[in-house]
Amino acid sequence: MSKQTLAILIGGLLPALLYGGAGILQKTASKTGIGPGPYILIIGVTATAIGGVITLVSLDTSVTWSGAGQTAGFAVLWSAAVVSIMLALGKYEGPVSVIVPLYNMNTLIAVLLGLLVLGEWEGVNGWRLVAGTVMIVAGGALAGTSVK
Repeated sequence: MSKQTLAILIGGLLPALLYGGAGILQKTASKTGIGPGPYILIIGVTATAIGGVITLVSLDTSVTWSGAGQTAGFAVLWSAAVVSIMLALGKYEGPVSVIVPLYNMNTLIAVLLGLLVLGEWEGVNGWRLVAGTVMIVAGGALAGTSVK
């Protein structure tokens, strides 16, 4: 199996399955009465434990100030997004089948920033990217308007 195929399976298919299950757990957790602060704290403690195990197993303790800062920035954005989703699913009783497809349109933001900020525009097929973008927007629009 090629490196590219493994990258697609490990970085694409597996996270899709994991995030799908996580969306369901996020909805069920938000209905139990847990507050946003404890919710993020429990996620943080769990992620810290998993990070510790991965560090011990991989024996890779490399870190840079730049990497740490960018990781902290990721954590701030991710935490704000998770709290927003939790509130939408729990407090405002949004359906997971509508909310998840909408927030997964984040793909478009990542693609746009990848093209502009990281200069990835040189290595992509523009027509396929446009076609994919149209399908993502169509899917988000359909999901977002599917509530009866």
